[in-house]
Amino acid sequence: MQISLKPAKNAAALTTDLLAVCLAEGPLNAELQALDTAIGGTISRLISRKEFTGKAKESLYLPEVQGLKAKRVLLLGIGDAEKALSIAEFDSLLAASADCASKSNSKSMSLLSESLKVEGLSNADMLQRAAKVLEVGQYRYTTTLSKPKPASSLKSVTLQAANSAANQQAVARGQAIALGITTARQLGNLPANICNPDFLAKEAKKLGRKSPQLSVSVLDEKKMLELGMGALLSVTAGTEQPARLIVMEYKGGAKNTAPHVLVGKGITFDTGGISIKPSGKMEEMKFDMCGAASVLGTMNAVVEMALPINVVGIVAAAENMPSGKATKPGDVVTSMSGQTIEVVNTDAEGRLVLCDALTYAAKFKPASIIDIATLTGACVVALGNHASGLYSNQDDFAQELLAAGVRSWDRAWQMPLWNDYQQQLDTSYADICNVGGPAGGSVTAACFLSRFAKDQRWAHLDIAGTAWTSHAKGATGRPVGLLCEYLISKTA
Repeated sequence: MQISLKPAKNAAALTTDLLAVCLAEGPLNAELQALDTAIGGTISRLISRKEFTGKAKESLYLPEVQGLKAKRVLLLGIGDAEKALSIAEFDSLLAASADCASKSNSKSMSLLSESLKVEGLSNADMLQRAAKVLEVGQYRYTTTLSKPKPASSLKSVTLQAANSAANQQAVARGQAIALGITTARQLGNLPANICNPDFLAKEAKKLGRKSPQLSVSVLDEKKMLELGMGALLSVTAGTEQPARLIVMEYKGGAKNTAPHVLVGKGITFDTGGISIKPSGKMEEMKFDMCGAASVLGTMNAVVEMALPINVVGIVAAAENMPSGKATKPGDVVTSMSGQTIEVVNTDAEGRLVLCDALTYAAKFKPASIIDIATLTGACVVALGNHASGLYSNQDDFAQELLAAGVRSWDRAWQMPLWNDYQQQLDTSYADICNVGGPAGGSVTAACFLSRFAKDQRWAHLDIAGTAWTSHAKGATGRPVGLLCEYLISKTA
């Protein structure tokens, strides 16, 4: 989609298929008075008859309006002119305008929003947000449909703002973040017979060809064995699909500057292994690689934004299947760190691939490490589907990520990482057990991972409740927005 900027000094002269006009309650401002005059007082009459009042979430579509170069008009209520919209309300307004454009078969849209304010967002932030939301709204999954629904008709949007360098950068960043989100959504939505570990490796290599600043390498099982990644390899023992450790190195910053490392869980299908899952909703276990998808999506956005920092993305990709060769409950494996692990439950496999990936990540001497995983159903029980679970061994780091989540409206909630929980992982047969019982399952999973990042500035995002939605049947692309905002903050 093409997104351009133009100060709307004369809205009546805007040539567009759809003119979306944001209207507050109360008297019209000078700009809207001029627009109302141009269309013969239509807006004033609608308000006087209380057919439209400007209340928040109110909308009125006018398919034919005389006196404008615009073919159609959409009136959007924003409520009290003195009160800022929430980010969620702003998103709904943008979605409503794009939906109207699509339903009216409009190819172009101009958004008139002079009086609009959004909580916590500067004008540039609003432009970035608008670009992101409008672009993400264009996404349609069509890959495996024989007769896909037609794409949205909307091809260009004009936003009311000065065409300054800062505003242009804001729009470009919004579009880049949207690209990252749709990349993650597309990978997550693909079925596991297409999106397997080797497919993810090939997608990463494609991404590597986008920029000379991004290099991609892929470790096969032979190399992982040489490195001692016994935990990761224990997960893939039962499948015909070989595991892959995908490493993407983006060098946008100074040569000797420590990188920020993202580590994604990439279980492309999770049956639970020998500790097999019930059949209900097992098809959703194709989404168990959404942590990996978010890393690939974020790296795509970083390349698109050309951020002046160093970032490493690591994806631990594997499939968890039962067979005669599969890891059995009670088996003991040795991780790359040298710590031994008793695998009591083979369905707690995400932490097994992540622990070796975290140990590998330390070789980059990172400024920070964030792992992202659809790790535990316990996190869904605790937080539902709105907030990702956030754990960190450094509270100031957690606060940075929480702030990034608020800015991007891709929110997280900090959970405890107290030593009190660590004893639940004790076992007589190894250094650590891979499960800590039903109590505090998300917490003990994070405690397990913390043992492999002791000397690092580390955080863990449990996205089991936020990575996909059963209702709309699809991957959400979270937490790409949060991760991008965090990385952007490191460029200041």
